Amino acid sequence: MSRIAGITTAAILCACSISQAGARSWQDSWATVINERHGFAIAYPDNIFTRKSDQPKTDEGGLYLSKDGRAKLLVGAFENADNQSLEDYRKFLISDQYANAKIDYAPIKARWFVLSGDRNGETFYQRVSFTCGGKLINSWAMLYPTSERKTYDRVVEAIARTYTPGAGRTGSCD
Repeated sequence: MSRIAGITTAAILCACSISQAGARSWQDSWATVINERHGFAIAYPDNIFTRKSDQPKTDEGGLYLSKDGRAKLLVGAFENADNQSLEDYRKFLISDQYANAKIDYAPIKARWFVLSGDRNGETFYQRVSFTCGGKLINSWAMLYPTSERKTYDRVVEAIARTYTPGAGRTGSCD
């Protein structure tokens, strides 16, 4: 856990370099989600997002909403029960979750990809990692009004620096 905490602390320090005028800034207070079952970790500014209170308790992930409910942070991990390939899962997301979207950023690596763009006035950023030889899918996404992109793009960048995909309880894909 200290490895995760070290990464999170370093990432938060990087996030604090973003300046914002006014009262308490969104960089001032962060919470960390550590999923014991799947091993992933991610931090988020807890004065922007709070866990949706009526969602069922699960170790698969969670939904966090901005105070006005217009921005969402979704975090989760699950077993790849259908043995989908990274490319097949990416195609599924594009055709199902982001149909008719204008994707403007979409890097693909051997074990992860990002999809980012706009659809119907909403901006999205989703990072998906395949771990444990493709047995686990770790993912996080932010969705927010395109009209607030200037603010939320900085939040996405800061959160992205805190994300550590998981490899099971012990880090050995168990």
